[in-house]
Amino acid sequence: MIPPNQSFYARWRQRSGAVAVLRDDDTPPERLLQAVWQHQRLLRDQLVTTDGRRVRVLHPGFGNAEGGPDFRAALIQLDDDQPCAGDVEVDLRTSGWRSHGHDRNPNFKNVVLHVVWEAAKTSGPIPTLALRQSLDAPLAELSLWLEREPAKSLPEAMLGKCSAPLRALSPEQLNALLREAAQVRLQSKAAQLQARARQVGWEQSLWEGLFRALGYKHNTWPMQALAETRARWTQHADSALVLQARALGISGLLPAELTRTQAAGDSYLRRVWDCWWRERDEFADCALPSVLWRFHGLRPANHPQRRLALAAHWLFAGGLCARLDRWCAATVKDAALADSLVKNLQVERDEYWSWHWTLRSPRLKKPQPLIGSTRVTDLAVNVILPWLWTRAVEGGNEKLRVEIERRYGAWPVAEDNSVLKLARQRLLGGAGRNIFKTAASQQGLIQIVRDFCGHANSICDGCGFPELVRNYSIQHQN
Repeated sequence: MIPPNQSFYARWRQRSGAVAVLRDDDTPPERLLQAVWQHQRLLRDQLVTTDGRRVRVLHPGFGNAEGGPDFRAALIQLDDDQPCAGDVEVDLRTSGWRSHGHDRNPNFKNVVLHVVWEAAKTSGPIPTLALRQSLDAPLAELSLWLEREPAKSLPEAMLGKCSAPLRALSPEQLNALLREAAQVRLQSKAAQLQARARQVGWEQSLWEGLFRALGYKHNTWPMQALAETRARWTQHADSALVLQARALGISGLLPAELTRTQAAGDSYLRRVWDCWWRERDEFADCALPSVLWRFHGLRPANHPQRRLALAAHWLFAGGLCARLDRWCAATVKDAALADSLVKNLQVERDEYWSWHWTLRSPRLKKPQPLIGSTRVTDLAVNVILPWLWTRAVEGGNEKLRVEIERRYGAWPVAEDNSVLKLARQRLLGGAGRNIFKTAASQQGLIQIVRDFCGHANSICDGCGFPELVRNYSIQHQN
């Protein structure tokens, strides 16, 4: 119920329309349904699918801000069947499954429950749960609640079992635990690079690592494939433009038609095609299908076309391994780490790519560097420092190893991402981004997610991390 003794402000916000108030016969917005599902504002013991099966929600899943189902990693039990882990999609109506194209989208293949407001008389291909008669409060009350409660926050009952023992750690203990986990992550990434180097050499191992990192999580494998054929398509190139043409052509990212609206883009595209059409048959065995690339939710500045243009400059300039070795041997203060590496990886102004994000984007008002401190941080903690570290270890250079570990531990905080956001909610009770003092502490939390959350279900069955945290607290008491 809405309290009768509301304050002036509470009454005013309703009357002025600052907050929408729904009636029980209204159709709620999908955002409200998602919040109801996330917080389980339901008569949980009365949930039944449209075909008559009892629904037990062991975990509603975690909100998905990227393409695909609304909730990932839910745990649902139907009747007395074994609990089923999978995704949950929320729509207003059953027909949304087909009208939104979910039945044709492979991202929805793991959906185990379709949650809707109203169900059709005939059930769809996925077990369907209608919420209209299952809410724990009237729509009007729920709509006001949504305005006060962050829709994406996790209820206390849905936090990981490690959240309470982690909150019991002092800030010093938590930071120390994250640093230890980060050291494991550094060594794990170094081991991968070392294993690859045994097959293809240190330089090729570095290039493959850099290309993977430039591909971000969605385009890791096509970038890896391009790096694996690097020796073929970089031979006898007499300019960075030629390498850009080859990289764009082989990748399948080169448009076949001009924009007809962007003069600078069309001029550059003509020059690229002038190079590529004469060589494409020679490199046909390296070509990738364009369907490998994923662009959903990708910022224009992170488009693989732009990242390949950057890599072409590195490849044409040559000597990257030597530059990184010199950077590692130089004296660099903690505060200057990112900027010093940017200077070593930055390229001269590109006549096209300094002014455009993609081959289809309009000209920028001012030139932008092809790489900045944010991307350099990702390259440093995921590739460059692990690569330098494992070479120092293999070469028995103890002093250099210690210096690389110091830089890794002192590197400035990286950009936030979906893994860290969810981990802060689920493990750290909704802690803000400022809880991280360095990129290493972020890497440590990611390592914990990979080691433990990645091997347990959403209700933490069989996860040993809560006990590890309790033991860590005992052993590291001040």
